[in-house]
Amino acid sequence: MHAIVMAGGSGTRFWPASRERMPKQFLKITSDRTLFEETLDRIKPLVADDRVYAVVNRLHEETTRRLAGSARVLIEPVGKNTAPCIGLAAIHIAREDENSPIIVLPADHFIADSDRFALKLRAACEAAKRGAIVTLGIPPTRPETGYGYIERGDETEKAMGEEVFEVRKFVEKPDLETAVEYLRGGRHLWNSGIFIFTAKTILAEIRYHLPDLREGLEEIGEAIGSDNYAEAVERVYPRLKSVSIDYGVMEKTSARVQVLRGDFGWSDVGSWEALYELRSDRYDESENLLLSEAMTIDAKGNLVYSTTDRAIALLGVEGLVIVDTPDAVMIARKERSQDVKKFPEKFKAASRLELS
Repeated sequence: MHAIVMAGGSGTRFWPASRERMPKQFLKITSDRTLFEETLDRIKPLVADDRVYAVVNRLHEETTRRLAGSARVLIEPVGKNTAPCIGLAAIHIAREDENSPIIVLPADHFIADSDRFALKLRAACEAAKRGAIVTLGIPPTRPETGYGYIERGDETEKAMGEEVFEVRKFVEKPDLETAVEYLRGGRHLWNSGIFIFTAKTILAEIRYHLPDLREGLEEIGEAIGSDNYAEAVERVYPRLKSVSIDYGVMEKTSARVQVLRGDFGWSDVGSWEALYELRSDRYDESENLLLSEAMTIDAKGNLVYSTTDRAIALLGVEGLVIVDTPDAVMIARKERSQDVKKFPEKFKAASRLELS
């Protein structure tokens, strides 16, 4: 068994704590360990460290190597979305073992029940050994318009006692009315972005649906293990088309695709507001989430996060996110916290690259 940890995201929705050089997956926001470290910890019972491939942007190589232990680190010169990311790791894995299952997962998600998560992955790997592309779908708890969905069919079989369903189709992010229908219908699951397949299976799919990507990957693959490898990646990778594995393969494939219910307490920790809701165990008596030292008087339902030694005091305010870093302070309504991703672009436009 192998694993690909996709750790190349920018994490702009956690600005100003996250920056281009320090994205969300390297922040300690759900525990005293980074999201990246938590991801590696969750798969330790399943995958030997030297069979884990962390794919990261060149900007984050030093941080990744410091945190990755014995995991292998593959560098992307430039981010090209998930299909090239997965393909790059798959060509490395295929040289050693093209028929063992590969677990593909983002580095910046939260899982409440790690044991249940591991059980689902083991079951998914059993299904993948039969040649299927397998994914984990999250039972929706609200009519969410920010996620893609998976429409499941009827149960077809079991793997390690777990129900396995055929996938009818992958669905793009819906409007609110459609999302409400999905929630009521019970056949749609949130797309977690977690996939399980063999190198042989996914590379065949890339060859068929993304021939230009496959051509680039083959050119890089020929250089693996040689002194020319780094040069080949630098030459080929920037010209690859940026495309997600969902759009490039999953929405088009005629291969057998299956899904298991991901009932293990999943969150993509997509905003400061999402983090506030996730960490209700840390609320004070006024439902403030204080992830740093702060003093409050008549303040309710606020989130405070700081990486400085400055004293933070809240008086008579409600529903705010306050993020304090050495060079920037951000204050927002919790329900507007998704929009903080606009600030990095505004600072880039103002030639304040250090704040992007």
